[in-house]
Amino acid sequence: MLMKRMLSLALCAILVFGLLVSVAGCGKSNGTQESNQPKEFKVGMECGYAPFNWTQADDSNGAVPIAGSKEFAGGYDVEIAKIIAQGLGRELVIVKTAWDGLTPALQSGNIDAIIAGMSPTADRKKTIDFTDNYYKSDLVMVVRKGSPYEKATSIQDFSGAKVTAQLNTFHYSVIDQIKGVKKQNAMDDFPAMRVALESGIIDGYVSERPEGISATAANPKFAMVEFAKGKGFVASDDDVAVAVGLKKGNPDLAKINQILAGISEDERKALMDNAIRNQPVAQ
Repeated sequence: MLMKRMLSLALCAILVFGLLVSVAGCGKSNGTQESNQPKEFKVGMECGYAPFNWTQADDSNGAVPIAGSKEFAGGYDVEIAKIIAQGLGRELVIVKTAWDGLTPALQSGNIDAIIAGMSPTADRKKTIDFTDNYYKSDLVMVVRKGSPYEKATSIQDFSGAKVTAQLNTFHYSVIDQIKGVKKQNAMDDFPAMRVALESGIIDGYVSERPEGISATAANPKFAMVEFAKGKGFVASDDDVAVAVGLKKGNPDLAKINQILAGISEDERKALMDNAIRNQPVAQ
């Protein structure tokens, strides 16, 4: 009888030990799976396209540190990136990247996403994927206040004007819709175009309404020209929209779309209004 009881106890001990080992093994497996999940959400942007994104000296108004520098990034894109990073459960890392280098950085894995006021054009969709739109705007012209172009009501009023836009953007291609325009070489970024405009090198540059508002708020010498329907540039819905760029096949696409869907139109408008209000004067 005693022997049977001892055998039963030994058998129970073996079963309990096996169960503990199994549980421990499962715990280790889960830990390995978690460690394989990225902890950071690396976002590329110019940090020079206010009010979508800009560079500033401190963390005021919710600005985020720029990786590898002592500067901070603020703007509408940064706020959208924060919401996405939080929804993904990852730490947001802003990687300041020249406009022309954003797509290569994404494809090489140096960044996880492009959130930089980028439009999901047909050409770009050939090389990268895009989420649903997180902003939609209209095309405008930014000119010098007091110039003959300030009172323009149609893009055709810019016939004979020296006009440019940012390099490798659809903004530059729509200039061809102006008959007799003196199309200038494309420029690397908006700060360069603002300098060229103020100095008289150009008569105007093509932009989106938020940047136009930003430019005129930052420099009282500038004016923004908006056009009535049928008088402005012809562009597709994707051309005037803004979306998050992702590497082809990125599994986060559906989740990010879900996060974006949770941001109401009122919230998006409030974020843009705050960005315009908070942008540094120098931008």
